[in-house]
Amino acid sequence: MDKVDWNQLRAFLETAETGSLSAAARKLGLTQPTLSRQVAAIERRLGVTLFERAGKSMVLTATGLDLLEHARSMGAAADALGMAATGRSQAVEGIVSVSASDMVATHLLPRLVRRIRQEVPGIAVEVIATNAISDLQRREADIAIRHVNPDRPDLIARLIRQASACFYASKDWVETYGHPRTADDAGSLPFVGADRAGRYLAYLHHHGLSLKEANFSCYAEDSVAHWGLVCQGLGIGAMMDEIAHETPGVVRVLDDVPPVQFPIWLVTHTELHTSRRIRVVFDMLAQGLAEGMPGNARGD
Repeated sequence: MDKVDWNQLRAFLETAETGSLSAAARKLGLTQPTLSRQVAAIERRLGVTLFERAGKSMVLTATGLDLLEHARSMGAAADALGMAATGRSQAVEGIVSVSASDMVATHLLPRLVRRIRQEVPGIAVEVIATNAISDLQRREADIAIRHVNPDRPDLIARLIRQASACFYASKDWVETYGHPRTADDAGSLPFVGADRAGRYLAYLHHHGLSLKEANFSCYAEDSVAHWGLVCQGLGIGAMMDEIAHETPGVVRVLDDVPPVQFPIWLVTHTELHTSRRIRVVFDMLAQGLAEGMPGNARGD
């Protein structure tokens, strides 16, 4: 049997990990027909059936399960090789990918990317907006902005600062409903909900707001859409203070409710931190994120 083609092996591995050809194709930047041909090719090369097609899903056969761990080991070795090579590169040029939550990616990262581009024009920053935690070891991103402390020894993490979030509403909303100051003031007022499963309602209860589902005028689990509904006067919503501060037409409400404190961590892989371009972006992001919010959040 000939040596296994690495592209075909990656096709098998990503299809097994994601469970579908379309998801694996998106992750590898391929078309679905191309990925399907690569999976079929490795099955022919190995002389085995690796997947059973179940609708749009790809289910591993017993043979596929047996070979999966070998493929993962080879994939991990290839990723480690790639990271080591990247770590030795001292050129201050190329692409550096940065993952962050959708709100941070939309509202905070653009000005930081502009600063990086102005000072280091040879670097192009790829912004990955995701509320999932990117796997740095598998190179889903070079750098991640997170709100939880990573506990893996192969990651370098820097605590940038503690950020805060408060409750906000649009100025039009305040003109209609008044300016609620306390948790008791909020009992009969409309809020923008974040989900219909009760998680956000439990979060509000935890912060002393005795609300019911009837308080929600609308819902949006996506935080960018959620903030858009708040800005349109649909109800009260929580937001990171510096994002609210830079959003015209919103006012802090429920002033007597204590802010929610949460950390901002900047994370990269130990190997990647030796790459000059990644180190430059990491340090510039750390500086920009540490500056925080200019002035105080609106309270008028």
